[in-house]
Amino acid sequence: MINIYAEIEKLLNYAIFHNFIEKEDKIYFRNKLLASLNIDSYENIDETEESVKNLPIENSYDILNRICDWATENHLIEGTFDERDLLDTKVIGELIPRPSEIIKNFFNDYKESPKKATDNYYAFSQNTNYIRVDRIAKNLHWYSNTEYGNLEITINLSKPEKDPRDIAKAKLAPQSSYPKCLLCKENEGYQGRINHPARQNHRIIPLTLINEPWFLQYSPYVYYNEHCILFSGEHRPMKIDRGSFERVLEFVDIFPHYFVGSNADLPIVGGSILTHDHFQGGCHEFPMALAKAEKTYTIKGYEDITVEKVHWPMSVVRLRGNSKERLVELSDKILLKWRNYSDESCDILAFSGETPHNTITPIARRKGNDYEIDLVLRNNRTTEEFPLGIFHPHKELHNIKKENIGLIEVMGLAVLPGRLKEELLILGNLLVKENSLKLIEENEKVQKHLDWCKNILAKHSDINSNNIEKILEEEVGFTFSKVLEDAGVYKQTEEGKKGFDKFVESL
Repeated sequence: MINIYAEIEKLLNYAIFHNFIEKEDKIYFRNKLLASLNIDSYENIDETEESVKNLPIENSYDILNRICDWATENHLIEGTFDERDLLDTKVIGELIPRPSEIIKNFFNDYKESPKKATDNYYAFSQNTNYIRVDRIAKNLHWYSNTEYGNLEITINLSKPEKDPRDIAKAKLAPQSSYPKCLLCKENEGYQGRINHPARQNHRIIPLTLINEPWFLQYSPYVYYNEHCILFSGEHRPMKIDRGSFERVLEFVDIFPHYFVGSNADLPIVGGSILTHDHFQGGCHEFPMALAKAEKTYTIKGYEDITVEKVHWPMSVVRLRGNSKERLVELSDKILLKWRNYSDESCDILAFSGETPHNTITPIARRKGNDYEIDLVLRNNRTTEEFPLGIFHPHKELHNIKKENIGLIEVMGLAVLPGRLKEELLILGNLLVKENSLKLIEENEKVQKHLDWCKNILAKHSDINSNNIEKILEEEVGFTFSKVLEDAGVYKQTEEGKKGFDKFVESL
């Protein structure tokens, strides 16, 4: 049986330890927690305080999980995934400092160094349970060596499948347009609802980029170290233009230890949220950033800027120089040229009637005293043969990856569906058996992988229980490299290389 009073005391001690509240505020915040849990009395205060005083400080999520268990046992909630999230965020949200305090702390730290500011803000976002550390720890992660370097692979297990009870409640819930989307600044402190996450523990940092209000936050489900989101103060659609290049280069001036990039601004090749202008960044070196130059070009009038073709499965023009203004000029020139560029020999058409197909995924970082910006050429055209996109993972790769290829995957980090954890375990058990292909074909959960497994068996003559896990990891990485090749507008062929050169020469 859970002692709710002890859990409340543990959470109060946690908040004091992490400087969310002061010791003198303990009674006040205890009463706020009681109110949030519909408790109107408190038994044996002194005794309870004493019993937990010398206990080690636990992680917030362990305490909050027990509080949610107690709430379920006492019928405050049904205990579904969404209901637990709404309650635990509401509870810890009672203890989180006001936005003005967090902003003040951030910029005081920034005076010492940008890294100290982001380090402390990131730790704060984890300590408040806004970043769900316990769930992120469930994700699988490994590196796979390919011809393009070590690609990063993750299987996303952070979010379980929706509870049918939550789905039913969401259908019945009143529709609301507040906040307008998950990225709007109005999410800060919002109580949430069954179809919108609670954000009482959410704090954002205001920034100014090219004289506009922008805001910095971290992603609740980080896919890499310090996975941050930079979003416009105005709810407006994603748009890649000259201003995008100005913003990313100004951002890496403010935070030189971070990279920043944007999804493309068209469906299929864009991200999951195209309705709100935003970027993603963080303190992580992606495989694409480590990729070497395959070829160097000189563009007339921009001799001061290094222009490279990156050895990468997607089509990347890399620019490097010490002048932000010059890099913006050339990036904008390349974007404007690409928007209207067609090359039928490579299946690239800029328009179908009035519908545009060409856009760019930009990524910026600092390299010593220089700025570096990668411009990834994208095209979202579909055909009868490729209804999901010509430059999208093709059907034979859908057993591993069917979803859109956004910024994170463009840079070499695969975010693969959670189903693969179980499916790879099953395949690992079946592939070491004599009649493996027949067993795979008969198994509904993994029969989609049959052709993939035929190729694996043809490549690896000595598969056994000791090496099968490693082989499957390598093959997933190899398949992801093919996914990226499918998404590349210029293929890794002589024709594709000539097409890439032709485009750069047209500049």
